[in-house]
Amino acid sequence: MADGSLAPSLKGAVSEGEWKARVELAALYRLVALQGWDDAIFTHISARVPGPEHHFLINPYGFFFEEMTASCLVKVDLEGRVVQETPYYINPAGFTIHSAVHAAREDAHYVLHLHTDQGTAVSAQTDGLLPLTQHALLVLPQLAYHDYEGIALNLDERQRIVADLGDKKLMLLRNHGTLAVGATAAEAWLGMFFLERACLQQVMAMAPGRDHVALAPEAAQAEVRGQGAAAMPVVSTLAWPGWLRRLDRELPGYDA
Repeated sequence: MADGSLAPSLKGAVSEGEWKARVELAALYRLVALQGWDDAIFTHISARVPGPEHHFLINPYGFFFEEMTASCLVKVDLEGRVVQETPYYINPAGFTIHSAVHAAREDAHYVLHLHTDQGTAVSAQTDGLLPLTQHALLVLPQLAYHDYEGIALNLDERQRIVADLGDKKLMLLRNHGTLAVGATAAEAWLGMFFLERACLQQVMAMAPGRDHVALAPEAAQAEVRGQGAAAMPVVSTLAWPGWLRRLDRELPGYDA
């Protein structure tokens, strides 16, 4: 389907694997916009292109997330150099975080980074994400933290991001925002969905102050840790087609 795409269609001009990655990455951008989680032209989502070249897809700088299509996404190498013919360019600072994670984690096929109000608010709280809700309990076993070092222009920061992330799939970037990685678009999206909802719930619960906020019982926290580890991969595959159907209804054109 076409909806005034930013670029001529690349379907058939790239490998089947790359096209699938393009479509799913464009869907992630539009889902972020649909949720109201975008930050104008800022923040990024990236995807690894299947194959030995270590190439990646990221958004053209200067366009809104709701405009993203599979064909307009820009292919770059690990240093952020554009490796395809395109009229667009990328924000090199935006790829600093993404390149670090993609290079270090074989399972990080998709990397999402957001600046939502609720995610940034919780990232700035001393205690970070608290075990207040079921969403939070699902997130906490996979949550890491990275201290703020300024706008991500310093390439040396990459090694510290990787060290702080370790083997986790979610991260709160202190005073900055949220991060999610996944082997599939579905896994990365569901992780971010639960993290962002948990942050919003915490902001709402603590709006009157923390004195009367109840943490989940320790036994319940332990129980959900086991339940979530088993359920999340399955749930992500069940939920993802529904999100794509919603996009087809409400914000079509990502697969152009």
